[in-house]
Amino acid sequence: MKYFVTGATGFIGGYLAQRLIRDGHEVVALVRTPAKAQALADTGVIIAQGDITDKASMREPMTGVDGVFHVAAWYKVGMKDSSMAQTINVEGTRNVLELMKELGVPKGVYTSTVAVFSDTKGELKDEKYKFNGEHLSEYDRTKWEAHYRVAQPMMDAGLPLVIVQPGAVYGKGDQSELGNTTAQYLQRKLPVIPQGMAVCWARVEDVVEGHILAMEKGEVGESYIIAGPPHTLVEYFELAEQITGIPAPRLKAPAAMLKASAALMGVIGNLVEVPATYTAEGLRVSAGVTYLGDNSKAKRELGYNPRSLEAGLPEILAYEMERLGIRSEAK
Repeated sequence: MKYFVTGATGFIGGYLAQRLIRDGHEVVALVRTPAKAQALADTGVIIAQGDITDKASMREPMTGVDGVFHVAAWYKVGMKDSSMAQTINVEGTRNVLELMKELGVPKGVYTSTVAVFSDTKGELKDEKYKFNGEHLSEYDRTKWEAHYRVAQPMMDAGLPLVIVQPGAVYGKGDQSELGNTTAQYLQRKLPVIPQGMAVCWARVEDVVEGHILAMEKGEVGESYIIAGPPHTLVEYFELAEQITGIPAPRLKAPAAMLKASAALMGVIGNLVEVPATYTAEGLRVSAGVTYLGDNSKAKRELGYNPRSLEAGLPEILAYEMERLGIRSEAK
């Protein structure tokens, strides 16, 4: 099969492109800067220069493919200028899906997120749930708009598309806020963590498997949550301590304190530049918030089976410790 992949220079997209190549497929990856995609080219991925914000740039490389994986997204929290979120997450998605329709691509998989549910307040939400309220971040808002106002209506109108919704994704090479936080912990530079915050944790290889299952077995017009098992951030670092022997942060910031700080930083952030984690938006998304999705449908209909955090985390921590030159203190 021949697949067109957006976001292949990113975390999930890169793993996906390489997995497809290993499985014997032909992969065309859309990249803005081909020089930065040499590692992909070395594995046999065909590099096509273009941008999802430029619909015309995708027409030739998408022509004649058997399927489209639209993984590319803008994912940042606490940025002063977040205008690219709308341009990439919403308009870019519209461009990809419209072109897929124009070219008659047989099937596509769009990578949404459990974050479209916003704060689930401790509950596991399934694919039938639709949040209607004020979003905690511009990332959440624009992914919600792309999911419900772009992708869903086009599916309802007959576009052969399947939506997948990952939760928190961890693995080797993760440069997200989650990956950076883990690195800070391993270097003993993480003094405090938010109390009550919880997400669904999945290894990147399992999330990639979920994408492939959605392409091969997913029913057109359906959404599938491909998140892993739920754990609080406190539980995550307690497990990390058991694995590495490095003490988990002992200070836990209560949700009320973080919410109050978010309100204060909303004022201060307009006056001075502050690190993204300590912006009003950065504090809001960690103030006891839970981003939880029920993967029962994906397990039942696709055969999705993500590993537990206990099974998936040790290898990743060992990799990060070696990368950072840190010795294990586990007994």
